[in-house]
Amino acid sequence: MQRAMVTLLALSIPLAFIWFYTTNILIFLGQDRDISIEAGIFIRWMIPSLFAYALLQCLNRFLQTQNIVIPMMVSSGITALLHIVVCWMVVFRFGVGSIGAALANTISNWVNVLLLAIYIKFSPACMETWTGFSKEALHDVLSFLKLAIPSAIMICLEYWSFEMVVLFSGLLPNPKLETSVLSISLNTCWMVYMISVGLGGAIRVSNELDAGRPEGARLAVCVVVVIAILEGTIVGTTTILVRHVWGKLYSNEG
Repeated sequence: MQRAMVTLLALSIPLAFIWFYTTNILIFLGQDRDISIEAGIFIRWMIPSLFAYALLQCLNRFLQTQNIVIPMMVSSGITALLHIVVCWMVVFRFGVGSIGAALANTISNWVNVLLLAIYIKFSPACMETWTGFSKEALHDVLSFLKLAIPSAIMICLEYWSFEMVVLFSGLLPNPKLETSVLSISLNTCWMVYMISVGLGGAIRVSNELDAGRPEGARLAVCVVVVIAILEGTIVGTTTILVRHVWGKLYSNEG
């Protein structure tokens, strides 16, 4: 985990520079100038959240590989409730607008990191797996990257396929309307996507195989497939039923 933390934090630095110049990049790609400026302002205030997200992914995987999921659920629940309050205060109460939304995301991510870090530090469940920071985390980084880079490329291509649709929508005659509609659709998609990520099917299967229990791995696959089918059915049905009111949760415009 420590090696992953060091690597992801280091990679977050060049990403932060890219985020800083988001406005210029979007304008260069032919996007609407007003949208590009607003997006650039938002993403600049999200830069601190980038580093928190890098740490958060490491902490989550560290706990998932040990089948410790309750603390992550509690931490996420507390963070979600806090995020609603903070987001409302900075966006509406203080009238900061999109900057406030970015600040709320940053605060929420760092709170989540802090809660999980405290649990790992003081929980008896992690006494054997977490022994403190070590200089060994700086060793064999290249070996770690050989495994991480192909996986990262796969995930990036999956994410970018969605983001490219948003960029293309910005080239349409009415970019403000088109990008808004797609943003709502993609945000809904990400909400559903988090359910499958939370199942941690790949991690459970790898744990069973590593323990020499192929039957357990097969059972984990079957359980995840059944849950995925149920999830898709429930979410799809719900989306169809609330399609006329769902957009009003994001905007009060007709």
